[in-house]
Amino acid sequence: MIPIRDNIRSRSIPITGYILIVITAFVFFKELMLDDRGLDQVVTTFGLIPAVFLTGLNRNIADVTVYLPLLTNLFLHGGWLHIIGNLWYLKIFGDNVEDRLGHGNFLIFYLLCGVIANLVQVMIDPASNVPTIGASGAISGVLGAYFISFPFAKVSTLIPVFFFITVIEIPAMLFLGLWFLLQLQSGTASLYMAGTNVAWWAHIGGFAAGIVLIKLFPRRNSY
Repeated sequence: MIPIRDNIRSRSIPITGYILIVITAFVFFKELMLDDRGLDQVVTTFGLIPAVFLTGLNRNIADVTVYLPLLTNLFLHGGWLHIIGNLWYLKIFGDNVEDRLGHGNFLIFYLLCGVIANLVQVMIDPASNVPTIGASGAISGVLGAYFISFPFAKVSTLIPVFFFITVIEIPAMLFLGLWFLLQLQSGTASLYMAGTNVAWWAHIGGFAAGIVLIKLFPRRNSY
């Protein structure tokens, strides 16, 4: 299922969402300019490596630099499909959540969901030496917030039917509910299968964080 658009118009320009998209895209294009060695160094330094993160905490819990990958990894991506998928979901679902929260609160919400998502991934796979990168955890938080705030919105979705592709409208509650179940299924399978490079539990943790945090953040007065 590929979402095309939803049927809820944003009442304001999603400035924060656009800024996040531009910054993330800019960082990705800078990644493309690096050779393999340079890219590996960037990913190792600014990506979140659970085992390295926990080692840093044990060594010096007060060292601020230990915590930086919890944020910097949100702006790194591993390929075109990775970044296009993330930014496409942010564009479709982020504007209405930003409308509900306001521009400043949306930024805090987005980053906080990303940090929580990362921490969940670290808890599930603490010994991993594989760098976790991507905005998926933060965007999963946006999806969780949308799931709670706009459950009856309609999401126009590309659906493959045999050899054809059709577009149907699916209630957001169903679309995002199915999305979450797929993440949960994949995350559960990853507990028993080695070799996955997808941080499924960051998706799950981010979605859950979004559901909880959207209830704690104040609504925008004009919404």
